[in-house]
Order: sequence, then C-alpha cells, then structure tokens
Amino acid sequence: MSFFAVLLALLIEQLKPLPRDNWVHETLKGWVAWTGRNFDAGERHHTWVVWGVSVLAPTLLVMALHLAIVRHSVLLAMAFDVALLYLTLGFRQFSHYFTDIRDALDRGDENEARRLLAEWRHLDASELPRTEVLRHVIEHALLAAHRHVFGVFFCFVVFSALGLGPTGAVLYRMAEFASRYWAYRQRTLDAPANDELRALSRRLFALLDHLPARLTAFGFAVVGNFEEAVGSWRRDAGLWQHPNEGIILAAAAGAVGVQLGGAAAPGVTPDRSKTFSAGTEAGLAEAQGSTAGLPPQSAHLNSVVGLVWRSVVLWMLLLALLTLANVVG
Repeated sequence: MSFFAVLLALLIEQLKPLPRDNWVHETLKGWVAWTGRNFDAGERHHTWVVWGVSVLAPTLLVMALHLAIVRHSVLLAMAFDVALLYLTLGFRQFSHYFTDIRDALDRGDENEARRLLAEWRHLDASELPRTEVLRHVIEHALLAAHRHVFGVFFCFVVFSALGLGPTGAVLYRMAEFASRYWAYRQRTLDAPANDELRALSRRLFALLDHLPARLTAFGFAVVGNFEEAVGSWRRDAGLWQHPNEGIILAAAAGAVGVQLGGAAAPGVTPDRSKTFSAGTEAGLAEAQGSTAGLPPQSAHLNSVVGLVWRSVVLWMLLLALLTLANVVG
C-alpha cells in the first residue's frame, strides 16, 4: 500500500501543487512559534518540552488517527496516507524557485537570478558572480530534494512497514521544519531565540536524518557516476560543517562531475556560514576547498534534475518490487 500512496501523492502534487506561502507552511510556522512562546522559559530542560510539543505531539496525533481509521476501512486509511504525503512530500514545494532561477539564467538575466536566490535562501546574493549563483542553486536544490522528497519517502516507508502509516513522514517533516525555523529565526529575523533549542532541534533532526541522508547519497551514486560519487563521498564530505549535508552534496557532485563547496571569496560572496560552512582543515587541504569536477555551468542544472528524477525512479522501482514480493509471499 505504501507504493501506491507515494505514487498517488507525487502524481497529485505534480497536477495541483501547493502554492507558495501556502496555508500548510503558515500553519506549521504558527504552531512552532506558538510552542516556543508558551513552553520556552530559557532553561535547558524547556528545550525538550518545546521540541516534544512542536514535533512529537503532531506526530502522535497522526499515528492515533491512522490506527483509528485503519480499523474501520483500509481504503480510508489509504486516502489518509495520500493526503498526509501530499502535504509533506513533493518537488513542487521548492522547485518553483529552482525553475525560475534556471529560466532567468537562460535568458541572461543574472540580476533576476540573484534576486530569486536571495528570496529563496534569505542571503545577500547581490554581488555573486554567475558561477557562485549556479553553485548555490545546485547545492540548495539537492538538499531541498532530499528534505522534501527522499527523506520523507524513506521515513514514510519504514513507519508504514510497521503499520503506522504516514507517521514517519510527519515526524520527518516536523523535525526538519523545527530545525530550520529556529535557525532562520535567529539568523534572518534577528529575533531572540534559545540557543539550546536551536542546537537541540538541529541535533535531533541530524540523528533522524542520519540513515535517509546516506540512502539519498547512495541513490545518487547508483544512478550517476558511481565510482566518482563514492570517491567524492569518502574524500570531500568533510568540506561541509554538517555531515549529512556533506555526504549528500559530495556524492551528488561526484555523480554529475561538478565542483561544489569551496571557500567564499572575500567581498564577493556572502558569508558562507549562512549556507554551508567549511569543515575540518584536513578536509579542506585534501580537496583544495571544493569537490573535483568542472566549475558549475548552466548545463549542470539539467544534470542535477536528471540525477534526482532517476533516483526517484530507482527507489520507486525498489519499493514496487518489495510491495510485489510482499503480495506474492
């Protein structure tokens, strides 16, 4: 049933995607902000309360609803799964920015591409050269594809196999959103935030994302240049501050043969700590600040799109085979 739920959710999302700044995003933002205002008193133990209420409470509610619905009707449970997947999984939740930036670059309108990148990632892109615009777009698009598609997909499949329906998809989305919200609130809104809460949210999401990130990187390696992807994974993942991000980006860079990462040029690019910070000095020295391959070009945008879609097909085929084996068995 999980295969058909994912397939239907992806099809519906392609036909009728959620608009920008949709009600789901606004509801999540309001919910996480409300839990922070009402349960965070600045103490260390309050961070666990805030995270539990903001992330675990919706997850447990969805689990209870699924278990109640499946007792009455499998078809209703299937519809419930599809509805929750439609709200938590999909390319169109971020791809409009990617498409608009690619179209602007194809037209030669680099100023519009910079404006869209700044709007998407909340950073100063006014002085970015074309190569750095492409690098940022590729890096953020790959991570967005993982967090909006593959991460949700893997968690949904695991929890669905345990009979818990869309619980995994909701858990992943809520944990990812909470981690992103508290970092965004402190960095971009310049609003007071509990550093312990921000660190805890990122740490717990990184723990939840540990296996999905490696599965995503493995998928990129299988459908791309396998040898280069694995080599880049092993050699260059340390270029990024956060291990899960580094593994995904390094594997993807090797799979399509593009340079990613690298130190920001002083006075030219924005502070790269707002996107991806360099990792260990040893890793920087070994890879000379970026992955191997060609400097980012417009053609690499299409290569990345192809890489992501081939990976989707790969995992959907594997899920279909598992579903068929379960039915036959």
